[in-house]
Amino acid sequence: MDAEQFRQRGREMIDYVANYLENIRTRQPYPDVQPGYLRQLIPDYAPESPDAWDDLFKDIERVIMPGVTHWHSPHFHAYYPTANSFPAILADILSAAIGCIGFTWASSPACTELEVITLDWLGKMLELPPDFLSCSGGKGGGVIQGTASEATLVALLSARTMFLHKAKKDNTDMEDGVVMSKFVAYMSDQAHSSVERSGLIAAIKMRKLETDDQCALRGHTLQEAIDSDKAKGLIPIFVCATLGTTPSCAFDSLPEIGPICEKEGIWLHVDAAYAGSAFICPEFRPLLNGVEYSMSFNFNPHKWLRVNFDCSTMWVKDSTLISDAFNVDPLYLKHENQGQVMPDYRHWHIPLGRRFRSLKLWFVLRLYGQKNLQEYIRKDVRLAHEFKILVLADERFELFGEVTLGLVCFRLKRCDEVNERLLKAINDDRRIHIVPSHAKGKYFLRFAVCSAQTSSDDAKFAWKVISEITDSLLQEEQCY
Repeated sequence: MDAEQFRQRGREMIDYVANYLENIRTRQPYPDVQPGYLRQLIPDYAPESPDAWDDLFKDIERVIMPGVTHWHSPHFHAYYPTANSFPAILADILSAAIGCIGFTWASSPACTELEVITLDWLGKMLELPPDFLSCSGGKGGGVIQGTASEATLVALLSARTMFLHKAKKDNTDMEDGVVMSKFVAYMSDQAHSSVERSGLIAAIKMRKLETDDQCALRGHTLQEAIDSDKAKGLIPIFVCATLGTTPSCAFDSLPEIGPICEKEGIWLHVDAAYAGSAFICPEFRPLLNGVEYSMSFNFNPHKWLRVNFDCSTMWVKDSTLISDAFNVDPLYLKHENQGQVMPDYRHWHIPLGRRFRSLKLWFVLRLYGQKNLQEYIRKDVRLAHEFKILVLADERFELFGEVTLGLVCFRLKRCDEVNERLLKAINDDRRIHIVPSHAKGKYFLRFAVCSAQTSSDDAKFAWKVISEITDSLLQEEQCY
């Protein structure tokens, strides 16, 4: 494909993408295919001679779309949103065309410098403490990770290195493995599974701490765990506090947890993967109070801020604590401006290579502006509260937890088995798609506002579907 063919086919693809997103509500949100469906539709071997573009283009609908779960459908209400927008897509095209691998400043100065600046822009929108911003002239700054999972792992590994250095100063003869066997980290029992997985990867004991009736980790619970572990000779090194948990969008008590971590000298990492986008709105910013006690903070613009995957923004107060943990400096990666004002981001995360991801953040922030992004968040929150009212109006149902942002957790006032059957019936119906969760001994259903196109009519439609299927399910129960 030469440049002229690329222009022609590129226009066709842009038209296809625009039409797909404009008309996505006509597509079934969850596919009907069974595992292995695609192998029956394409050959066992790659073609020896080139296929025609037209044949490939036709296979998008024939082969790919039947197996796509349409996350951007206004009838998709599972998990949490995955963000998207035309400006972000266009930025990704430019990023792919430039094709730089921005591991050092010298490998592509614009790639590094735009990331530094846009992370400062976003940090100011969140009203992060100045210590987290590179423009403040200190050791802090932001970096784009691939996912919140990576950010948590990077924070934990950095904490591990920091405490390992401290312990070795006191006892230089002690083996690293012996020191690390005493380390312990903490998470709530509602934290994302990736936090526990980070402990497995880092070989650090990760303790799940019980949450309160609101599914929030409280300060006294953390303090009791720290005191207990220190009495056993263990060394607490890390706490992951979650703002907006995956099961129910609960918020750990950061104003209680933070001072304890500061007093004990423990690395506090704040994971706000979903909820963080809402903090650009003044009315939701108090949910972030206490972040000033943390060493690192992360959220995913690729969830709810119109920036398509992957773009997980992380800020740290002291970037040297991260770079010390990941610094391997071979000659072929050195450059004459090394160690000056701009960071070499290869020291700030797991992979060496990195795409020009700040372009899509830059495009979105410029072409939407803060006010439009704030209104987008508010619209989704309003829709969640509209759905909440529909739930409360039906005496057969009850809410699980509070509705704070764009998630509503609810259940039939029946046993878990009946709720499981309801969930299966809803998804088998295929008109909408939702997923369940489980907390505090209860199984419940989750309604998340996910698509940028979701409207009040879509929320009402979802409840109409749920009500109809509930009617049928309960009628069947009466027949037994």
